[in-house]
Amino acid sequence: MLILVGSYFLVCLLMWLLENRLVFFPTPVEQFWENAPDAAIQDVTLTSPNGTKIHAWYLPRKPDDPVIVLCSGNGGNLSGRGQTLLRMRDRLGMSAMVFDYPGYGKSDGKPNEKNCYDAGEAAIRWLRDDQKIGTERIVLYGESLGGGVATELATRYPFRGLVLVKTFTSLPATAKKHYPWLPVNWLMSNRFDTLSKLPSIHCPVFVAGATADRVVPFEQSETNFRAAHEPKQFFRDEGSDHNDPLPDAFWDELQKFLGSPR
Repeated sequence: MLILVGSYFLVCLLMWLLENRLVFFPTPVEQFWENAPDAAIQDVTLTSPNGTKIHAWYLPRKPDDPVIVLCSGNGGNLSGRGQTLLRMRDRLGMSAMVFDYPGYGKSDGKPNEKNCYDAGEAAIRWLRDDQKIGTERIVLYGESLGGGVATELATRYPFRGLVLVKTFTSLPATAKKHYPWLPVNWLMSNRFDTLSKLPSIHCPVFVAGATADRVVPFEQSETNFRAAHEPKQFFRDEGSDHNDPLPDAFWDELQKFLGSPR
């Protein structure tokens, strides 16, 4: 029994020490696609509140258009999101921006929950202060872990809208589904507690969940939706898994919900 208890304790300790490596999967600059998929995409260097240099891409459309800011999931880097920026511009009629978290792509630093929030803060401040785009013209779009980042930012400023795509209620809640034998609520320092923050957010909220999602359980998207204030809308992506592409119907419904021009 002592051997079993000791072994369990060692496994817990190892998981605690390796948490960031199990949560964040950055693709480094050595695997960065140097050229954006469209010449209109601009390279931008941001500075986070703690002084970290953050790399971003900005795709402007018309001067008075809304801007949608993509908060990515926990894998890759922004060089894999160029086509998504183009799709956002063309399907939603908005300017679009994506930024990398610390340690991803060309961004300095190391990723953790606070540093991811700081990277998002840097993007919002750059749009507000350098581009003179008020937050009431900005839509936050969070995919997976990025939904936790977008939700935190939405508690700080009044935005045009918040979009959560396959986003967990909290990171420990999802970890519990994958590691039911671990005391993840005690072990994890990265929380990204989306569910607890949604009641304090009063901009329009659009939630999408995939019914066959093997990473973030579909019911967590439903729970997030129930916690959000009106106006809100839910998109059910029937039969899709976590990393499957979103169908055309998603973009059509999102465009209608946001009321954005094309």
